[in-house]
Amino acid sequence: MADVSLLDRVDTKYLIPWSALLPALEQAQPHYRILDIQQVRLNRYHTVYFDEPDFTFYHQHHNHVAERYKVRARQYVDTALSFFEVKHKNNKKRTVKSRLALEQWVDTSSEMVCDFVDANTPVQMGNLEPKLWNDYLRLTLVGMTQPERVTVDLALSFGYGRTKIQIPKVAIAEVKQAHLSQASPFIQMMRRQGMRSVAFSKYCAGVYMIHDGVKTNNFKPVMRLLEKLSAQGVNHAAIA
Repeated sequence: MADVSLLDRVDTKYLIPWSALLPALEQAQPHYRILDIQQVRLNRYHTVYFDEPDFTFYHQHHNHVAERYKVRARQYVDTALSFFEVKHKNNKKRTVKSRLALEQWVDTSSEMVCDFVDANTPVQMGNLEPKLWNDYLRLTLVGMTQPERVTVDLALSFGYGRTKIQIPKVAIAEVKQAHLSQASPFIQMMRRQGMRSVAFSKYCAGVYMIHDGVKTNNFKPVMRLLEKLSAQGVNHAAIA
């Protein structure tokens, strides 16, 4: 796992309609192997995102702030592993991820978690609160000829309080590389299919759809694309 974890990387993201996903995976087959974790290839992820009351991290992304952060707790459901994570996008457009293994899910008041957040962000854990959860299934492809990883996230859902939003029939693919290379087989394949990379954040998409009173203008183009690619649009449902 260490050689493909890419905790310091550059990212290239795509929104792919399900109708194009299977052909894309078939074309990718000669260039990638599927990551198998304890004999499971389609892994379940559960994530809770934290932010300040005024959505500082969300607005950093919306306003194109060069140095920005995301703070989250992530559970790898199939392996029962949990981590507290900080993602830092720096002014060189690199994503640097720091993570802390958790023994239990999730005590945000623990000294260990507080120290971790203090050490890796400009804010204190005591100022953060849960703002969003999301679930999805992830398929991970590991490059056989290029030092890269491609994650494909499916069946996304977001929630907060009693609100739940599902994203049908759209996959989020992300090419993760130590250094940006257009020689990536996946990037080349997307180009041949006429698919352009997008700036897309699962956290920001969820906040955009669920929370009122946040800035949205800069996210409208990619959110319109998301709805266009989803044959059924975005389905809203209340949690029983």
